Amino acid sequence: MSHDPNMLQRYSAPERINHWVVAICFVLLALSGLALFHPVFWPLTDLLGGGTWTRIIHPYIGFLMSLSFIGLFTRFRPHNRMTSNDKEWLMHMGEVLKGEEGKLPEQGKFNAGQKLVFKSAAILLVLLLISGLVIWRAYYSLPVDLVRIAVVVHAASATLLIAIILVHIYAAIWVKDTFRAMGSGKVSRAWARQHHRAWYRDMTGK
Repeated sequence: MSHDPNMLQRYSAPERINHWVVAICFVLLALSGLALFHPVFWPLTDLLGGGTWTRIIHPYIGFLMSLSFIGLFTRFRPHNRMTSNDKEWLMHMGEVLKGEEGKLPEQGKFNAGQKLVFKSAAILLVLLLISGLVIWRAYYSLPVDLVRIAVVVHAASATLLIAIILVHIYAAIWVKDTFRAMGSGKVSRAWARQHHRAWYRDMTGK
């Protein structure tokens, strides 16, 4: 296949696979978690074979997502460090929403909004993993009061993470061609120059 000079490689195949494993696990966990959280969502247990199987499988999917996110965290952490440019970018969200990013400080591979999503997801996933292990109790027993606290932490963390991911998805749809980057792994040079000028310069030397 010939190389398209108008396209830039944004994500490698391993990075995209890692991302989609985390994404699929998250969707399954969100739906099954809602089913276990409130009776109105109970029909969602059919996705995993019923209530019993949902209770059994949910923790294992959570463990798989945690392992997968560690891979994602390791891959993308160097690109998600906040800088002074990021802080200024966040203070001018109005221009971002208007599509006037050319007036703002240059952004690297990820902009400040994406970095906040990344950091928030990492913190919430740690809380979900720890509280989930306390709730699980498949192979051990713990004090009831501790389990009750863990249930509250788990539910609150899950709610926040679902909200953050919904914003993440909306932003990916709103910024045209962002989804293509996680599909083909490539973006147009024009897209990179408009949204991530510092990264574009690093990739092209221009």
